[in-house]
Amino acid sequence: MENCRIILKPLEETRIIEGHPWVYNNEIKNIEGSIKSGEIAYVYDHQRNFIGKGFLNTASKIFVRILSRDENEIIDHHFFESIIHKSNQMRLELGFQNSYRVLFGEADGIPGFIVDKYDDYLSIQILSYGIDVIKSMFIDILVDLFHPKGIYERSDASVRKKEGLELFTGTIYGEVPDTIIIKENHLNMEINIKTGQKTGTFLDQQENHKKLKDYVVDKTVLDCFSHIGGFGLHAASFGAKSVTCLDISEQAVNQIKRNAELNNIEHITALKKDVFQALRDYQEQKEQFDVIILDPPAFAKKREDTKKAYQGYKEINLQALKLIKPGGTLITCSCSHFMTPELFMEMTKDASKDANRLVQMIDFWIQGRDHPMLISSDESLYLKCIVLKVKK
Repeated sequence: MENCRIILKPLEETRIIEGHPWVYNNEIKNIEGSIKSGEIAYVYDHQRNFIGKGFLNTASKIFVRILSRDENEIIDHHFFESIIHKSNQMRLELGFQNSYRVLFGEADGIPGFIVDKYDDYLSIQILSYGIDVIKSMFIDILVDLFHPKGIYERSDASVRKKEGLELFTGTIYGEVPDTIIIKENHLNMEINIKTGQKTGTFLDQQENHKKLKDYVVDKTVLDCFSHIGGFGLHAASFGAKSVTCLDISEQAVNQIKRNAELNNIEHITALKKDVFQALRDYQEQKEQFDVIILDPPAFAKKREDTKKAYQGYKEINLQALKLIKPGGTLITCSCSHFMTPELFMEMTKDASKDANRLVQMIDFWIQGRDHPMLISSDESLYLKCIVLKVKK
């Protein structure tokens, strides 16, 4: 079968040459050879200079996901095994042990494929048609490399539909219990791989949870959008005077309580609350905190949501700033890549002005080092955490 050859329009090659792994269907001038989704397509600029090759999907706007920049490199079992092995070795060298992201899709060289390690179990997510077609090969690779007790697939992201794929969740190797206990920094955390957020929990905040130690000792802490208590439980373990966790999910609140028991943490309160309303209620009650943490879900899941998301972020930051004691700290997060660092900083400036608070930015965090950013792909930098000191 003759190789599929994608010829780009003039000037469309620049972004890809710089390292971005996606070729969009509107960038293509013409196609030669056999066209079959899931097969390898070769990509050339308009002068027919080779740029890269990767999986083709005619059903997606992302027509080709680049895997290699070497025209002669063989894309096979060994190719993928080598990438996953090197990716894992990088995490081990950085000190990750029990639970971490092994493979971060595009940023690690296999677009559309995510692998997370939770103690003795793996949780994977497939967002690309080409990966889905050869899923069994990836299962073999992961079993050989990690010898897990079980592998669970969390391919339940709606973006799969844009690839022409059905949503799927289920155990694909071994056995996976409903809940497992992982080690997050120095804490034991019970999580649910099958129904928890993302592939089980927010591994991308793991290193940021540890950074709380510098801000919470002997402080009153309010942790908003707490999920299973990552920030709140770390704050309590680091010596916070008191910690209140808020989440609208009763399941999350119960999980915080169980995780507190697991770690013998008593000075923490978990409440089922709508954060937007709770922040207003605290103002009416004249209650204030030394430290407030805002870690909401992504308010902007697509570009056209950005303006509305900006207002949502501004509202919660504005209300939170009104509740912080002079000299206190606001740690505010966004996990939407459409809310760029520049736009997120602009939002904090607007919120501070409207709250009539004088603030300093004293730190800026991103996703953990097991979630590296591909410099040529803005999409791979999505988590931002700004640490603000409220002067008065």
